[in-house]
Amino acid sequence: METNKSKNSSPRIKVIQKLYNSLMNPDAQIEYPKSQYKKFIKDIVKGTLERSDLIEEKINIFLTKDINLTKTDKLLKIILFAAIFELMFKHGTPKKVIINEYLLASEHFLEKIQTGYLNAILDKIAKELRKDE
Repeated sequence: METNKSKNSSPRIKVIQKLYNSLMNPDAQIEYPKSQYKKFIKDIVKGTLERSDLIEEKINIFLTKDINLTKTDKLLKIILFAAIFELMFKHGTPKKVIINEYLLASEHFLEKIQTGYLNAILDKIAKELRKDE
């Protein structure tokens, strides 16, 4: 059985926290303490921030009827952007794993209904971005 400590140390939870902190404190330096997931966390955070315009463009193409980014909760938007970044650029990780990991991480930040909504959105965009899987 998984302990609470290992569940809370999920690298994707750290990714969400770092992206949220960056959004709230744009001038602050993002720190990446030593961790077995440091490179992964840094890659996802930097990649999501650097490619946020491209990610938003994909959302507007594939999810235009499903989500309005200007009215979307900040945390939901952060989780969505990080997950889409991984779907677009981390082809070594299966789409089902990416979606599942972000849904598990989102349980720490979102209401259950938001997690269900996130699942539907990620599933829909994953089918477009990863048609070969």
